[in-house]
Amino acid sequence: MDDQLPLANGDRPAGDRPAGDPTVVADGAAPSAPPGFAPRPTLDRDEQEIKDGVLRMGSLVEAQILAAIDCLVDHDAAGAEAVIRGDRRINEAQREVTTLIARTIATQQPVARDLRFLLSLDHVAYELERIGDHAASVAKQVTKLVAEPPLKPYIDVPEMGRLGAELVRGILRALVAIDDQVARQVAARDDEIDHLYHRIFSEVVELMRKDPANVERGTRIMLVAHYLERIGDRVTNIAEDVVYLASGEVEDLNP
Repeated sequence: MDDQLPLANGDRPAGDRPAGDPTVVADGAAPSAPPGFAPRPTLDRDEQEIKDGVLRMGSLVEAQILAAIDCLVDHDAAGAEAVIRGDRRINEAQREVTTLIARTIATQQPVARDLRFLLSLDHVAYELERIGDHAASVAKQVTKLVAEPPLKPYIDVPEMGRLGAELVRGILRALVAIDDQVARQVAARDDEIDHLYHRIFSEVVELMRKDPANVERGTRIMLVAHYLERIGDRVTNIAEDVVYLASGEVEDLNP
């Protein structure tokens, strides 16, 4: 009897396979999957891991915003320093997400919707990292403000910060569901942050005009308000990513 190489995985010679067997292919072609069946466990797993990493980033960012605002209200220098140090965790989380996205694209070669999903999450991670930077920048101003009494009662600034954190939480919910309607609703609330910012700016400028001794504190308060206003803008950018994921359309939500 002629020597024969064993057939892998119990395969039968092509001539012995039943008609319509999906493994029957032309010479040199890769076997095709049965109609309607597209196994992709590795890509699905990687996408879920990336999404989970982005959501963890979002939770860290929300906590950082709230902590920075609490430190401002409480004149808590030690807490502000902790917020500044905590920004490293967000930076590390972004690096992990970006690395996993790059690896997934290189090894899984996603196309169409999957590629759009990965590239959008990469941009979401970037925006979350920048929001974390803004929270740390607020904390840096707090370390300079705690040595002196407040320029005025902190009302609008904490409201801005808490609204910013609420918008981060809301846009993460929209991202989980890939819900463009929720994303648009969240983006529309950036107008509330802008309104508070303009009111704070006008009030602080007036206080600085009345007394030059208020200039340094006033400048720092305006910087805090500026960083919080930027958080709203970056949440809007993420909302545009969610709209893109849901519809494939690029839309400006803050014209």
